[in-house]
Amino acid sequence: MKYIGLLCCYTAMLFGQNQYPKDYFRSPLDIPLQLSGNFGELRPNHFHSGFDFKTQKKEGFKVYAVAEGYVSRIKIAENGYGKAVYITHPNGYTSVYGHLQSGFGEVEKLIKSSQYQAKSYEIDVTFSPTELVVKKEDVIGLTGNTGGSDGPHLHFEIRDTTTEKIINPMYFGFDSVITDSKRPILNSLFVYPLDQNSIVNQSKRPIAVSVSQQADGSYIAEKVLATGKIGFGITTFDYDDVSWNANGIFRVQTSLNGKADFKYKFDTFSFDETRYVNALIDYGRYKKLGQRVQKLYTENPYPLSIIQSGNTNGIISVSANMTQNYKIEIADFSENLTRVFIPIEYSTLTSKVNEVPITSKYLVKTNKENVFSLENVTVSIPANTFLKDFYMDFEVKNGLLHLHDDVEPAFANMAITFEDSVSSEKDRKKMFIGSIDGKKIYYYNTKRYKNSFTVYSKYLGDYKLFKDSMPPKIKIDKKIGGKWISQQNELLFTISDDLSGIKSYEGMLNGNWILLEYEPKTKKLIHHFSDGIVAEGKNDLKVVVTDNVGNSTIFETQFFRSQKP
Repeated sequence: MKYIGLLCCYTAMLFGQNQYPKDYFRSPLDIPLQLSGNFGELRPNHFHSGFDFKTQKKEGFKVYAVAEGYVSRIKIAENGYGKAVYITHPNGYTSVYGHLQSGFGEVEKLIKSSQYQAKSYEIDVTFSPTELVVKKEDVIGLTGNTGGSDGPHLHFEIRDTTTEKIINPMYFGFDSVITDSKRPILNSLFVYPLDQNSIVNQSKRPIAVSVSQQADGSYIAEKVLATGKIGFGITTFDYDDVSWNANGIFRVQTSLNGKADFKYKFDTFSFDETRYVNALIDYGRYKKLGQRVQKLYTENPYPLSIIQSGNTNGIISVSANMTQNYKIEIADFSENLTRVFIPIEYSTLTSKVNEVPITSKYLVKTNKENVFSLENVTVSIPANTFLKDFYMDFEVKNGLLHLHDDVEPAFANMAITFEDSVSSEKDRKKMFIGSIDGKKIYYYNTKRYKNSFTVYSKYLGDYKLFKDSMPPKIKIDKKIGGKWISQQNELLFTISDDLSGIKSYEGMLNGNWILLEYEPKTKKLIHHFSDGIVAEGKNDLKVVVTDNVGNSTIFETQFFRSQKP
């Protein structure tokens, strides 16, 4: 069993500001720790809030309480962290364990009792300090692949209990186990013209800059010829010594002519600000090409606490008779450094690549509410939803709303309303607004008032009013009707819905509610006979699955089972 350290103290009052205890927590696993994702890593719509520990592509490894404390929260969800256990420790921190296959021992009993009490698979329950106390090294769960997980692993976090801010686990001694002696790698460098008068390397659009790596590991960029205001962006990643896959970096610092200019560091942040990952990156490029360019400037400042910048916000003004030297320093947690040196020179060369022409007449002003209407559609955009003004493509054709391409990040909900004056009342009860991405339709929770349908969304793109009159499908994986199934330990179903999606599911055995665990990735519903609801002999089973507009399918059968050894 691998330890990060020995217990040394019990209260956060012993620690000075930002002096985290490095020998208080043990490893949550007793297998070698390898990362498939690190703290602050750039993810869709969020910064990664902890560590993802690899579990050898398998489920079922024991998960240990990293220190003494009590189970303060259990959250079970079909997405997100899946099955997650929270332990609050007496030193002022809370540890989080996500994507579990199940709890273990008393923790699993608490999960099941909470689910049966709520009559729901999905629960979010908090507990007092005396309800379930755990000791350091107690097994509290088994690793799994539940929720929004792409493969078996353990998601692990450390939070400040009072503020609920997430803290980089490296500060707590994990850097002694996940060693790193390798410099971060610069993958690409971009330069951005930032106003109408800016030209960079004869382009009025963002452009890649060639770099050459030196013998000492640093990079020297080709000379940037520019005029006006410009900014830089990078794609970068880091390898540690034990994980063998690329992860995010820890810190970026820029300087102009030797003076510190712009900096961000993935040390701690709150969940309220994590969506600002879409402001830190070149969101439009990411949505078009899947490439996350980290911008080293802010045109319109936003409240992301990891950023520190001076008066220029990382923006460089290039004017006549001026040569400037720009430096980027990229670091991992172990302070392995990669430096990028960029010479900048004023240039009067004209642009060969002009800005993308504006074809829309709909200007979104970020500092005011914007309301646009066409045919039967109205879109209301609150003030400060976007970080900058832009001309928005807005078109309604054959019932399809085209609300620009999803290349501008939104940070508040837009209200999208469709009026329908032609459908019957019966049909309206089965209607919803969905977004369209290629051939895929995404259901949005739709509010209806008479013939008006409204959704709230943070995404630009295509929307349409749909009608769903088809009920969900239920298929039992092994036929049990009229059979004795004494050797079977579970009931397994596959459920699906072709349009609006599954909203709820409920199972009854002999009139008693039973827990059905749902895994959307596999579309599987499972009930374990170990829950103790199944009766000796004859059992009547009923499963009801309902979609998001109220269509339901009922599956009923009868089977026999003996619980005797």
